[in-house]
Amino acid sequence: MEYSTVCGLEVHTELATATKIFCSCSTEFGGEPNTHVCEICSGMPGTLPVLNEKVLEFAVRTGLATNCEITMYNKFDRKNYFYPDLPKAYQISQLYLPICRNGYIEINDSINGGKKKVRIHEIHMEEDAGKLVHDEWSDCTLVNYNRCGVPLLEIVSEPDISSADEAVEYVEKLREILQFCGVSDCKMQEGSLRADVNVSVMEKDSDKFGTRTEMKNINSFKAIHNAVESETQRQIELLEDGEKIIQETRRWDDSKGVSYSMRSKEDAQDYKYFPDPDLPPIQLSDEYVSNIRENLPELPEVKKSRYMHDFKLSEYDTSMICSSVAFVKLFERTVEITNNPKDSANWIMGELMKMLNDTQTLPENMNFNPDSLGEIINLLNESKISRDSAKKVFAAVFADNVVPADYIKKNNMEMLSDTSAIKKVVEDVAAANQKAVDEYKDGKEKSFNFLIGQCMRALKGKAPASEVTKLLKEMLG
Repeated sequence: MEYSTVCGLEVHTELATATKIFCSCSTEFGGEPNTHVCEICSGMPGTLPVLNEKVLEFAVRTGLATNCEITMYNKFDRKNYFYPDLPKAYQISQLYLPICRNGYIEINDSINGGKKKVRIHEIHMEEDAGKLVHDEWSDCTLVNYNRCGVPLLEIVSEPDISSADEAVEYVEKLREILQFCGVSDCKMQEGSLRADVNVSVMEKDSDKFGTRTEMKNINSFKAIHNAVESETQRQIELLEDGEKIIQETRRWDDSKGVSYSMRSKEDAQDYKYFPDPDLPPIQLSDEYVSNIRENLPELPEVKKSRYMHDFKLSEYDTSMICSSVAFVKLFERTVEITNNPKDSANWIMGELMKMLNDTQTLPENMNFNPDSLGEIINLLNESKISRDSAKKVFAAVFADNVVPADYIKKNNMEMLSDTSAIKKVVEDVAAANQKAVDEYKDGKEKSFNFLIGQCMRALKGKAPASEVTKLLKEMLG
């Protein structure tokens, strides 16, 4: 029997607001446990939530960027359940009238080739819960409420994903959109972007979906890929053995590559949703939505197309540059300074990415003046420093944010521009290596390369190789 994978994703992204969704507590990551908490986000009796206007703006911006319809009249609901990291025993979310509906993101079709649309069922605003910390050394669990009330968007796809590769591409494209729109930093290692993965299998060419399972809070692309593949295979093996799939929530253990049953999967009625009595409905105006639409930043696919058309970059180069907003900002500033898109892209994809990899630094954590790379490229192309020196200067810029011109002067790295001084060094090298000179004159070309190497070493790489070659050939006839 052949089976098809059916996958839908519920992606949660923390919004890049300074304060929480219903109070003025900080959303900054980290901090001592239970220091970013007040009466409102800890759910004290008698407190009233007030919606953060920036959360509303970011939600509309995300909906427009993902081709959604904006729900002009929307409201909040209470989702009732008890978890120890949610002190109110309910979560403020949106069920009946979510802010965005009926959107899509286009990805590559891994089954049939070409492109396909992954439909977005809805996007809704909600608050995050806290975090449970399991102490390895004692039999207890600690609770950190700092994350309670941090604003989230939950982006719910339709079950249009047919493979692990498609699931990863969908989340990658969604992350690009969120980052380019400025609504989230999407730092998966900090939990700013995480996915609940719903998987079922059905017989090939059937139109009847199988029973789905859900794996919660997966926060890396590798884990999403592995979870989809593993759960697909687990369900197929159960069906082949004549067993039934149970609708349940499972925990994915990426280190072991397996999932474990946690609890039976709840449906909406199990949460006893009802309209939140403390928050009034939201009525958006056409003018409000139009203003956000007109001020949308350039989205990833449009930017990629522009780079290929205007800058003549390859599709590969474009994809690499657009893989991070930090790369895009550095690239565009470097092109402004150099007017040389290809060199700008090559330095970012070459030297910069190597340094990031060697130091295990994320692009968003780069900490140097964005003008520095363009200045180095210009100095190199004007033959004021050698390529080797340019690499050393950029390494110092990356590590210590030095000023390129100052570093070059301090370390005596400027190229020699005095032809007579270069000529004198070439003459001295030739006089000291008479055997190589004679061999070259007898037709041994390798000896000429040897002499060039000796000249460059004597000049400490501070003269253009083309000038050294020209002077040596003139001298040797």
